[in-house]
Amino acid sequence: MVSLQVIALLALSAFAAGLVDAIAGGGGLLTVPSLLAAGLPPQIALATNKGQASFGAVSSFLSFWGRDGIDRKRAPYGFACGFLGSLAGARVLLLVKPEPLKPIVLVLLLLAAAFVAWPRKPSHGEPHAWAMIALFPFTFALGFYDGFFGPGTGSILIVGFVLIFGDSMTRASGNAKVVNLASNLAALALFASRGLVLWKVALPMAAANAAGAFVGARLAVKKGDRFVRGVVLVVVAALVLKIAWDLVRR
Repeated sequence: MVSLQVIALLALSAFAAGLVDAIAGGGGLLTVPSLLAAGLPPQIALATNKGQASFGAVSSFLSFWGRDGIDRKRAPYGFACGFLGSLAGARVLLLVKPEPLKPIVLVLLLLAAAFVAWPRKPSHGEPHAWAMIALFPFTFALGFYDGFFGPGTGSILIVGFVLIFGDSMTRASGNAKVVNLASNLAALALFASRGLVLWKVALPMAAANAAGAFVGARLAVKKGDRFVRGVVLVVVAALVLKIAWDLVRR
């Protein structure tokens, strides 16, 4: 049983996670450890996290979409590939443990941090033809990863869209929300069908997460690229430290 006081604290962490996740990804860095600290078994914690994160993903997606912060030509393809990838990843999660991915993710996040820190001008022209081809495996792979494990998905998506399409940081953050939304919904559907989502905890957290995402998405659009770049770097650094600490403790 989870007490009302613990649920209230979890809701606070979900608000902060929604705010950060809408800007730079990495909200799971706050909510997953909080759910585990509340005494939930790992699979229940991961499933419940998807339950609450999905509402924040919807909120931030709608905020970016309403402010023309998403490439609408790319969105259907990114959504479809992210959804299918996440569904596959979530199915694999029910069969094996995700720990072996941590060293790989650590390297990817360090590379992402280096890329974000290096200043570059976004491309304002049409992306190369190969970029649309690369969109399919890239969003499927990140969807799979998010359904299977998750930490750093949003941050890596943002960097990927800057690198592949030449998006600005703010535009990349908006486009990342399309894949994030798809991967959250797919994983949630599978976990919920298996009865793994603790809705008594997920729903209050979901409301707080959506509120945080609403604020975060508007901050990202209003403050612009420099603000988003700074938050991405902070989030990636925190993710690197967390994953490195988990590896050292083993």
